[in-house]
Amino acid sequence: MTTRIKVCCIASPEEAQAAIAAGVHAVGLVGKMPSGPGVISDEAIAEIAGTIPPGVDSFLLTSETDPDAVVEHVRACDTSVVQLVASVPHETYAALREHCRGTRIVQVIHVEGPELLASAQAVAPLVDAVLLDSGSPQAATPALGGTGKTHDWNVSRQIVAALDVPVFLAGGLSPANVEQAIRQVAPFGVDVCSRLRQGPDLDDALLAAFVQGVHDADEAR
Repeated sequence: MTTRIKVCCIASPEEAQAAIAAGVHAVGLVGKMPSGPGVISDEAIAEIAGTIPPGVDSFLLTSETDPDAVVEHVRACDTSVVQLVASVPHETYAALREHCRGTRIVQVIHVEGPELLASAQAVAPLVDAVLLDSGSPQAATPALGGTGKTHDWNVSRQIVAALDVPVFLAGGLSPANVEQAIRQVAPFGVDVCSRLRQGPDLDDALLAAFVQGVHDADEAR
C-alpha cells in the first residue's frame, strides 16, 4: 500500500511545484480561518490550483459551513477537493454534490476523544474521505487545523478500522514521527503543514525527510 502524502499551507505556485517534485500526492490551500497558519486569498488559491498537474490533487480548506457559502467558495477557488474543517449541516453535502459535481469532499474530524468515532461513522457515507486532525472547534477562538499538536493515535486507529472511506491522518506530524504514525494508525494518507517549515518557508530538506519517512513506513508494512 502507498500512503498518500498531502502537504498543506502551500503559499505559492513555487511551493506547490517543490512539493510535487518531492513526490507528494496533494497540496492543501488554506482559505479564511478563525485561527491557524497558511491562510492565503481565494485569488491565490485559484492561481495555485491552476498550476497543479493531473494526478495531483488540490485541496481547498474552507471554514464556511452554510451550503451556499461553501459552494461559492469552491467555485471561486476551483480545486479538485474541498476540505471542510468544521462541522456542517447535511444540506451542505447535498449542495456540493448538486452544484460542484467534480469536486470531492473531505470532512475533518477533530479527535478530542473516543466519542468522535461515532461522529466519523455518521459522516462517512456523505463524503469521499475523512481527515483526522487535532483542532479545538469549541474553543473561544476555534482552532480548525494547523495546531502542530498530535492527538490520541489509538482513537485514530479505531476510526480508520471502522470506516469504509479513505482516512487521512493530520495533527503534529513531522519527519521524526510520521513513520511511527503510519505504523500505528495505518491511514490512507498523511497530512503535514507547520513541521516542514523554517520560519515562513517550506524547507526542502524537511520535505524530503518527511517523504522518505512515509516510504520507509510503507516498505516496513
